[in-house]
Amino acid sequence: VHLAESGGGSAQVGGSLRLSCQPSGDAYSSYCLGWFRQVPGQERKGVAIIDFNGVASYPDTVKGRFTISRDNAKNTLYLQMNSLKTEDTAMYYCAADVDNPLAPDCTYSDSIGNQFENWGQGTQVTVSS
Repeated sequence: VHLAESGGGSAQVGGSLRLSCQPSGDAYSSYCLGWFRQVPGQERKGVAIIDFNGVASYPDTVKGRFTISRDNAKNTLYLQMNSLKTEDTAMYYCAADVDNPLAPDCTYSDSIGNQFENWGQGTQVTVSS
């Protein structure tokens, strides 16, 4: 499965950005999908997870500000980011759990990243004051 992110860029504190990701593959609608971010020198962290039913989960750091969604008809995953903070600056990656279609355990946790096998190349988000 090939994943291609788009929509990154620069924003001011308090602003918004929307990221998109288009996974390839016929079984897209059955995948657990997620958005992750990484700052140089730090480990990659999850920011939003969505299961095949469209149920989303988030860490407290972005809850209420970020919204993950999926459009199965368009084979597209989105991340709407509002009320951006400087600490949101990072490289953002989308990911798909291809090996476990219809996975029942597609819920955010600190270790959820271990569940994903397919990753995009990333798109940079920079938030400035």
